[in-house]
Amino acid sequence: MSHAYLYDAVRTPFGRLGGAFADVRPDDLAAAALRGLLDRHPDLDPALVGELVWGCANQAGEDNRNVGRMAGLLAGLPTSVPASTVNRLCGSSLDAAMAASRVVETGDAEIVLAGGVESMTRAPWVLPKPSRAYPAGNVTAVSTTLGWRLVNEAMPTEWTVSLGEANEQLHERVAISRERQDEFAARSHQLAAQAWDDGFYAPLVVAVPGVDLDRDESVRPGSSVDKLASLKPSFRPDGTITAGNASPLSDGASALLIGSAAAAAAIGSEPVARIAGRGAHALDPQDFGIAPVEAAEQALRRAGIGWADVAAVELNEAFAVQSLACVDAWTERGLPSADVVNTRGGAIAVGHPLGASGGRILSTLAHRLRTDDQRYGVAAICIGVGQALAVVLENVSAQSAVER
Repeated sequence: MSHAYLYDAVRTPFGRLGGAFADVRPDDLAAAALRGLLDRHPDLDPALVGELVWGCANQAGEDNRNVGRMAGLLAGLPTSVPASTVNRLCGSSLDAAMAASRVVETGDAEIVLAGGVESMTRAPWVLPKPSRAYPAGNVTAVSTTLGWRLVNEAMPTEWTVSLGEANEQLHERVAISRERQDEFAARSHQLAAQAWDDGFYAPLVVAVPGVDLDRDESVRPGSSVDKLASLKPSFRPDGTITAGNASPLSDGASALLIGSAAAAAAIGSEPVARIAGRGAHALDPQDFGIAPVEAAEQALRRAGIGWADVAAVELNEAFAVQSLACVDAWTERGLPSADVVNTRGGAIAVGHPLGASGGRILSTLAHRLRTDDQRYGVAAICIGVGQALAVVLENVSAQSAVER
């Protein structure tokens, strides 16, 4: 089997709930990311794209009916480019990238586009369909923005607690204090703001036509532990999780260009990273926050390396408590330093549009490896209902230097 490489990766700025992208349909957000990616490669004939694999968690509104196909058509891809949409909730776009890499490795296509989108602002309310016409009782509209809805009564109640309650339970198990969570959240905002000021994100972000937003909308440069400490708990009266130490509801899209080594000629540029290992892990639904621990271990084994070789980690910050629990576990297993995690901020600051976040962490990781001249990095993401995904990237430039 051949290797699969990441050639390029972009994303839109991430908007906050009800913010700059409130009037932008998710299929248009997705098309903007795809078009922005393709415009960076004018030598690439779009007809040579063998597949488009797209991620989206919701798909209950304007993102329905295979939003990946809709985005490809809206972005101007030839109608001959097939497309699919995958749903692994928060991991959807990382799942799409992993699927795309397998398509390349098996030789089914030389060039594949991947990515994902979410508009949590425009996620609709839904009504359960009655079994007969004109039901006599009331019917409740349910939000599809986040979390469980229309739950099957056969599901054990411990599985279907809210995402926040699940992480309060994790807090009880691992004893990570509110103060430590707030410190982690403040760090995320401060590092993200600094990264934007330093120009780190500029090469990774493409504009959305008609919207005046050029930075992630949720980043708060002045965030501090003292300010975060003043926020009330969101899920329990005596809890530790607040709106400040959890990721915000967001809108955005990410897009990835993946291909074989031979695809460089058609793309018109060299790859930036090799997809060296992949991992997926599942456990009890309420324990989803720590699932990245084992997913990353799988990806490392499949890449043939260990934590001592890892110079950069991009972990999606769904909640500070679960992020810290994962980092603590990895440190015990040999991660050289917790300081290599999310050095340009994370989802607590940047935002977490569910279907787009996997592509964001992968693009950030690849750019970090090249900017910092490091060889190996891990991107990992927790996923509701008890899952996680992880990918190991190898910086092509660092690999070549070692081989020389």
